[in-house]
Amino acid sequence: MNKKLLLATLGLLFSLSTFAQHASTGIKFEEKTSWKEIIKKAKAEKKLIFMDAYTTWCGPCKMLQARVFPDKQLGEFFNQNFVNAAIDMESDEGMRLSSIYEVKGYPTLFFIDPNNGKVVKSILGYTEIEQLLSTGKNAASKKKSI
Repeated sequence: MNKKLLLATLGLLFSLSTFAQHASTGIKFEEKTSWKEIIKKAKAEKKLIFMDAYTTWCGPCKMLQARVFPDKQLGEFFNQNFVNAAIDMESDEGMRLSSIYEVKGYPTLFFIDPNNGKVVKSILGYTEIEQLLSTGKNAASKKKSI
């Protein structure tokens, strides 16, 4: 019995440390920040906003969070070029943004110009690391003088 408890504890610690490693290398999303603050930060840093429009019940959203967003190369590019925001579309602010950006399904990934609120690029549905990185690079290249 004690051996099983020890193995379970070690397994939990290993999985938490693996998650922490991924979280520190991937896309870093703004936490507990209002949309207004995200826009202000993006304008100040002269960056586009990358918005992950998700819901808590969405399977492909969870797959993005587990498999794609933790990628080191993706994180390096996105953290340098965008202000990253993950917004639950069922929250008060999310519902407001959902109607502004006409979210048609989940997940939807948006690249938004903070100066005029216009979408530069978007992806509907799950996407692989390479496609998201390519779309991100394309969006960053279209960035006007923010």
